[in-house]
Amino acid sequence: MKETLRTIPGTSSTTSPRPRAKRRVLSTDDIVEGILAGNRTILSRAITLVESRKAEHFVQAQQVLEQLMPHTGGSRRIGITGVPGVGKSTFIEAFGTKLTREGHKVAVLAVDPTSARSGGSILGDKTRMNDLSIDPNAYIRPSPSSGYLGGVNRMTRETILLCEAAGFDVVLVETVGAGQSETMVSQMTDFFLVLMLPGAGDELQGIKKGVLEIADLIAVNKSDADPAKAREAKREYSSALRILQPSSHLWRPQSMMVSSLTREGLDEVWDLIKQHRQIMEKEGEFAAKRARQQHDWMWTMLRDRLLETFTRREDVKSRLKTLESGVLDGTINPTSAVEELLTIIS
Repeated sequence: MKETLRTIPGTSSTTSPRPRAKRRVLSTDDIVEGILAGNRTILSRAITLVESRKAEHFVQAQQVLEQLMPHTGGSRRIGITGVPGVGKSTFIEAFGTKLTREGHKVAVLAVDPTSARSGGSILGDKTRMNDLSIDPNAYIRPSPSSGYLGGVNRMTRETILLCEAAGFDVVLVETVGAGQSETMVSQMTDFFLVLMLPGAGDELQGIKKGVLEIADLIAVNKSDADPAKAREAKREYSSALRILQPSSHLWRPQSMMVSSLTREGLDEVWDLIKQHRQIMEKEGEFAAKRARQQHDWMWTMLRDRLLETFTRREDVKSRLKTLESGVLDGTINPTSAVEELLTIIS
């Protein structure tokens, strides 16, 4: 017998996709309790909240952070950068899995480049860290850089705090690369690791001096591919570090060889990170650096919020558009445009 389709009165006979159920709106207390309980779904939603540019989201995010502050600060914050092709994701996966096997809970904040044209980003780091992405003791959060200097999202500091409150005792912040200013990441982490490739002669010409000055350790990655070149690179970086002023008189940065594939050198990297923390805590420099981080955070947020608030003013919007057009067509000097805008608030 041929089956006939039953039609519910008031509907068509074709099957329609079910409407997606709306996610329940979480209260501030729900978010705080979920994060403290280690709920990763709620942690992800909280991070999305702090990254949002909506005014109501900003208010709730600050309420969440205020309640979580007593539960933050207990992690090792490690910044990781490197030249393109150095294998940052491979290194982080190898290093992260080593730490989780030792009982640590590792959060990876992988900041991806954002397109200046579309505002989109690739967000591919999670797909490149297959093992770490399914590790129950690891959490990977790809995040667009949103065009901020150095590729570091302005909300990365808040994200670090949320991860700490969720129980992660190691937070790795991967930046876009050593071709941009990495000062911001050094201002929000305790230890700054720069990954480099064998073939130091060419690399030393291309890397910024400022990156070496804020590095706590330079690791020559992929040393298994050409050990001789890796050893030469290590020597050249060691020589370069000796003539630069270190960021702290308590710690002399050094260079070493590592291999993410063979895992050679990973234990030594972790030992140096722990040694650095021990020295800094003993001399009181660790607490002082964390205090400076809070100070830098305040000023960064103040600049961002002042600019955002100023450009949203109705009396600024129309004038700003006119001045921008004048600057673009060359009829108005940029300095004159800025001075005119400042007269609005003077």
